[in-house]
Amino acid sequence: MKKTLFAALALLLLAVGAARAQGEAAPSVRPTDADLTIETAAGKQFHFTVELALTPEAQQRGLMFRKAMAPDAGMLFVFDQTEDRAFWMKNTLIPLDMIFIRTDGTIANIVEGAEPQTLTPRTSEGPAKAVLELNGGITRFLSIKPGDRVIHPLITTTAPKN
Repeated sequence: MKKTLFAALALLLLAVGAARAQGEAAPSVRPTDADLTIETAAGKQFHFTVELALTPEAQQRGLMFRKAMAPDAGMLFVFDQTEDRAFWMKNTLIPLDMIFIRTDGTIANIVEGAEPQTLTPRTSEGPAKAVLELNGGITRFLSIKPGDRVIHPLITTTAPKN
């Protein structure tokens, strides 16, 4: 079952990527959408269209009550302050991967497949400037790991120091 789900997800990602390469508009793009890239330590790049949650109201609402999300979509929460973060899934209907991001754009930690409709806190391992929510299972499927880099204009994209 999981292999079938991941295969379907891979096909959808390829189809969306091909459509973008041909200049076709992504479906249901909102004015608050932005392009975001995740670059792995191995040099692979994965592109997503993310909805920006920048206001307290948008951050509180998040992805609540949504029944589905495109395979290359997500939501980026960017905060004014860098501090320890905790998210829950009380009214969220789909499983999500939560990526906690440091001020330099590196991934601090990932909570994979957060269970929908729970009050269990999903927390950052240390201070986070931003949180990226993607469809559950995508980080494992794409081998995205802590230490990889999130590239977006609202997050400092300085290369991590070795």
